[in-house]
Amino acid sequence: MKSRAGFSGALAALATAVLVAGCSSIGLGTDKIEYSSAAPPRTLEVPPDLSQLPRDDRFAVPERAGPVTASATMAAAASRPQQSPGGLATVAPAVPTARIERAGTQRWLVVDVPPEQAFAVVRGFLPSIGLAIEREDPKLGVVETVWAENRAKLPQDIIRSTIGRVLDQVFSTGEQDKFRFRVERTAANTSEIFVSHRGMIEVYTSSAQDRTMWQPRPSDPELEAELLQRLALRFAPAAQPQAVTTASAAPTTAAVAAPPEIARLLPADASNPARVSIDEPFDRAWRRVGLALDRGGFTVEDRDRAKGMYFVRYLDPEVEQKQREQQGFFSKLFGREYKVEAQQFRVQVAATGERTVVTVQDRDGKPDASPTAGKILAQINQQLR
Repeated sequence: MKSRAGFSGALAALATAVLVAGCSSIGLGTDKIEYSSAAPPRTLEVPPDLSQLPRDDRFAVPERAGPVTASATMAAAASRPQQSPGGLATVAPAVPTARIERAGTQRWLVVDVPPEQAFAVVRGFLPSIGLAIEREDPKLGVVETVWAENRAKLPQDIIRSTIGRVLDQVFSTGEQDKFRFRVERTAANTSEIFVSHRGMIEVYTSSAQDRTMWQPRPSDPELEAELLQRLALRFAPAAQPQAVTTASAAPTTAAVAAPPEIARLLPADASNPARVSIDEPFDRAWRRVGLALDRGGFTVEDRDRAKGMYFVRYLDPEVEQKQREQQGFFSKLFGREYKVEAQQFRVQVAATGERTVVTVQDRDGKPDASPTAGKILAQINQQLR
């Protein structure tokens, strides 16, 4: 927890007055999430490989008053009489089912509504938990939030309960979170919803602790699971979703064994380029690779499941540094720093029997053996393990 302001004396006096006067018992919340990002938070120095696409208003979903839920939409549809071919009214459709499936450390939400409807529910869900939307693309089924601070990580003591607004202005957790939701269409025209978390942490850069900078921190699967559980209740409010394990059951032991490694990074050989081999069929591997790209901070511009192709952008820090060094003279001469554009790549996901192979191609679809392509494969492999 870091102090934001220098009026600690006034805060101490106020806290002392509260303690001396005595306080009534106040229940402490147990929520793990308490975001407040109605307005964009303070600017973060985000690493270049986390750069995002500019917002494209062509695919913007029209604003709707109030939260949108699948159950409410279906309830409205059910209120309209439906006629069977014989002229008799049919039974109203059931409330959508929602279940969380799991394979290894990855979880996703399965709901029996079309992706267009699921996308609207996701979009209405985020503001309800204090997360503002930074980017949305209905064509790709992607909704991404701004960087936001989880206020639930601040001490939940009696002082904060009494003068919480004052403390919120004085202290910060030193952590920021960003979430990306991705809605996939299944063969049955239902939806699979994935959520990926990226985190930043504020660290001191001087021994005097007077300067700080933001650095990436590992993704938090527990936060992802919490958001999935809450989102599931938007689709089926009366249901209590339970995780369904899709991987093969392992023998029961007293201690939980580490999950087996299903992905391996293989170097190039005489007949094959460098690749990631996944011990799973295409359908499951496609989902895993998509989530790995989201967690890795890649910007997915498009995807083609039929061809097993993800079209991504990635800015290699070493490539960026070289270009900045080449531009150094002109940058100093004109007093401005030129923006380095991220490169475009294709991530190919191909089935080979019961396994799946992931390779990287350049923007023209040719095999890419550059060091940058190797870094992309290494990052995908790391996220898959």
